[in-house]
Amino acid sequence: MNTDTLTLDPIASFFAGVISILSPCVLPLLPVILAYSAGQSRFRPFAIVLGLSLSFTLMGMAASVFGAVFQAYIQGFRILAEILIIALGLSMLADYELFGVFARHAGNLHVEKKGVLGGLLVGASLGILWIPCVGPILGAILTTVAIQGDIAYGATHLFVYSVGFAVPMLLIAYFAKFSSARLAEISRYDIKLKKLAGLVLVLAGLWMVYSNHIVYL
Repeated sequence: MNTDTLTLDPIASFFAGVISILSPCVLPLLPVILAYSAGQSRFRPFAIVLGLSLSFTLMGMAASVFGAVFQAYIQGFRILAEILIIALGLSMLADYELFGVFARHAGNLHVEKKGVLGGLLVGASLGILWIPCVGPILGAILTTVAIQGDIAYGATHLFVYSVGFAVPMLLIAYFAKFSSARLAEISRYDIKLKKLAGLVLVLAGLWMVYSNHIVYL
């Protein structure tokens, strides 16, 4: 069975993070979160980004540990991963929000925790609360790193994903004068990017099916 078909390119993980932040339930909230933070301390937005990166990286490590523990069932996990990645891709193509009920509450975060440490805690909370908003892309990456079962691999790719997520946040915090309305308008492009990413996921899932099963018939 060829496991090379399940590897991720760090560049793909980075751009997955960039696309994820364009979600309509993420992007419009950034001015509120980051403007408040930058007004408190010039380093607080960095602390938020660091907390966010830590949260995503720990997710990658947890997924990898899960995959490593259950390596004896790896063939079944590959089939499950293929089905899941194709399903996530189809949900993005159909613009169907799998986590719609949870996504409506993803913005309910109190950002009043003061100081750099407070920013770190806010960032870590965002990593968890925004899972419904970025679910399909993040889910596909976590599924892939879980199949590998390599903690360093999982941590690296989720860290790179978080960097792609973080770069636009820092640009908005320090270099851009974007209003919530302007960012909400930009987030409309998320639909086209989401469909493109969905197509990529479907093709990746079909390629996994072909490489892991059909080519050996």
